[in-house]
Amino acid sequence: MTYVIADICGNYQKFKELMDNVLISDSDTLYILGNTVDFGDEPMELIEDISMRSNVYAVAGERDYLAARMLYGFDKMLKSGGTPDAGYIAEMTAWASQGGQTTLDGFRALDADSREGVLDYLTEMTLYEEADVKGKTYILLSRGIANYTPDTDLEDYEPEDFFSEDATAPKMEDAIVVVGGEVTKSGKIEREGNIIRINCGEKLACLCLENGKEYYV
Repeated sequence: MTYVIADICGNYQKFKELMDNVLISDSDTLYILGNTVDFGDEPMELIEDISMRSNVYAVAGERDYLAARMLYGFDKMLKSGGTPDAGYIAEMTAWASQGGQTTLDGFRALDADSREGVLDYLTEMTLYEEADVKGKTYILLSRGIANYTPDTDLEDYEPEDFFSEDATAPKMEDAIVVVGGEVTKSGKIEREGNIIRINCGEKLACLCLENGKEYYV
């Protein structure tokens, strides 16, 4: 089976509860659609867990993209012992105060090898995934794509196009688009034409693409 979830935001306990409830096995495939880190209490524990699972694929979200840049700079500072410039300090302070503090604290507590592993995982996240399930094509995105046009290949968009505030779920005639990002108004998974929205806010939602079954924790 093929499952999708989004916007875990460092809530490792909810992720573990969902894995237990859905009974996702090693033969299944799980896609995480962005914003894996920040806000929650255990972003590093979550990253270390999913990075060890060969059947889990993470799409980068805005928070993951930002965290990767901030943590790379922080790790570089630790290794060199140098003083970061004022611009980086201001950006780091803003990120930490707006949800990144738990990610920074967790990263700081890791040893050098583990920090390198986390950075590798964050920087290697894809901008989108494509899944073919039961004859249907699914495009899996964290938030959407800014200025989407059907005649532009997805691989030709820049990272900023996927993380921009203007990024929205594109309407595709030949594929079903699954996105996280903006919280659904109903607090449940919502479908609108060929677009499925799965960020349900306080509830962590999971959708099985084969049968449409929904799970919530």
